[in-house]
Parts: sequence; structure tokens; C-alpha cells
Amino acid sequence: MLLKQCKCGRDMGVRLRTVIYQNKVEIDHVPVFTCDFCNRSEVLPGVKPELTKLIGELGAKPEKMRLRFDEQSELARLMQMVTDKERRHEPVGHILEERINELLDMLLLARSLGDEPWAEDVMARLSQISTHAVHAYELKS
Repeated sequence: MLLKQCKCGRDMGVRLRTVIYQNKVEIDHVPVFTCDFCNRSEVLPGVKPELTKLIGELGAKPEKMRLRFDEQSELARLMQMVTDKERRHEPVGHILEERINELLDMLLLARSLGDEPWAEDVMARLSQISTHAVHAYELKS
């Protein structure tokens, strides 16, 4: 489990939470460090760029809506998959491998169809996974 020390001195764990933007947009499944003692919350640094990009695309005066962050962020998607009650018996490595294979299949299909925007999206998703995997490995060293 990812942990971080809170300013109050206690450990903060990561949870998938709903972030509300401008009191109009609910963004579900955002990985957030949360302190159960003082209720402080911080968006996981690894997903901040993706969340910032999404909020930027919404603009200053968004319409009322609900979005799923796990559709934008592969890290959020993997965390959602790993914490799914139906998959809790599966090893994390298996879920990760399954998702990478799924993305590689989509990449082959996108390229065979000549759909460059889709292929670029899939490549960006694979890049998110590899970036987060490298950071996780560095944390263990």
C-alpha cells in the first residue's frame, strides 16, 4: 500500500475518491492520499498532471456533470481494478499484465485500421503505466 506522512505526523493511505470541481463537476475514482486522523487529503502526485489537464479541458465555467477519472488515467483505472471486490483474489501483477495486453491488442487494432488518434491515445495510456511502474520500482529500491 502507498503511504505518505501527513503534516499531522500520521500516515496517509491512498483511496479512490470523488473530487468536485467548481461545485458542478464530480470526478470519480481519483487516487487521493487521505489522513484518517485530521481528514487532510492530497491528490496522488503521479496523477496530478492528468487531473490538471482534465480540469483545464472543462474550462472556467463547466456544465454540471459527472466524470470517471479512471477513463483518463491508467493508474486510477488499475487502482480501481485492483480494489474491485470481484477481482480481489487476483494478484496485482496478473491484473497489470492483463491490462497491458489489452492495450497492446487495442494498439494493433488501431494501427491496422489506420486510426492514428486512437493509436496515440493507447500509446499515452501505455506510457502512463510504464512511468508509474518505474516510480514504483524506484520506491522499492
